[in-house]
Amino acid sequence: MNLSNSKLNPTNSAPAQAVGQAVDQTAHKPVTIMLGRVGYAAKGLVYIVIGFLAALAALGNGGATTDRKGAIQTIYEQPFGKVLLGLVTFGLLCYALWSFIKAIADTDAKGSEPKGIAIRLFYAAVGVSYLILAFAAFQLLMGAGSAGKDSDANAKDWTGELLKQPLGTLLVVIAGLVVLGSAGYQFYKAYKAKFKKDLDLGQLSSQMKDWVVRFGQFGLAARGVVLTVIGIFVIVAALQQNPGQAKGLGGALQELQRQPYGQILLGIVAVGLVAYGFFSLAEARYRRMIKTGSSNN
Repeated sequence: MNLSNSKLNPTNSAPAQAVGQAVDQTAHKPVTIMLGRVGYAAKGLVYIVIGFLAALAALGNGGATTDRKGAIQTIYEQPFGKVLLGLVTFGLLCYALWSFIKAIADTDAKGSEPKGIAIRLFYAAVGVSYLILAFAAFQLLMGAGSAGKDSDANAKDWTGELLKQPLGTLLVVIAGLVVLGSAGYQFYKAYKAKFKKDLDLGQLSSQMKDWVVRFGQFGLAARGVVLTVIGIFVIVAALQQNPGQAKGLGGALQELQRQPYGQILLGIVAVGLVAYGFFSLAEARYRRMIKTGSSNN
């Protein structure tokens, strides 16, 4: 889909059309698609590290309940860590750029109706998130000493800022409900396994296809659990007027560990996050990067 025919820009101005056409042409270039695949691989590696560290914590063998910034910090601390993190930083930047391309050029053929626009705006938000993560990794490479604030600190900060606004409690509750809605969507995708249509698995054996699908389902379900915990605590923070209750990914994993049978719960979710990481690696190789045809067009 060419952005010049999209309703994403209501003004439909000539400069917007020119930008849209340029992005659309760039999206179809083999080098761009290759960079997008590199991005999926980098994202997968980060989730594998998060899940692996959480699994070690569940086993009581060191490890940590951490987030994406904790993962890049861990990569940096390994032998040849600067080289490894340099590659991951490049991959994260690629994933951010590909997310922006997905949003603007509509490479997933989501269309220009309200639902499609909402999904494409979400892609753009993901792009911003990974651009910030790539910048944090770059700062670490440049000798900053750390990757900056973790997801818990950021969650507390933005929750506190929202609570200061008029109708702040309502805004934070809505934010929590949005996160819970995202969690529900992860569970839905895991149950329906509709992501299969996004993958070109024809060259794989039946057994390998099943494994890729299972990794995707297990990984999405694990993400759904984590988002559910995050959403609940955002709402608790709103109702208690206490931004300190808000949690990010690391805090959500830590909260799971505190529950009855917490080591088991954390272990299951940790393995799920590793599975999601391997699923992202499968996406790097087998994902259909450009789709054509949309029900909205």
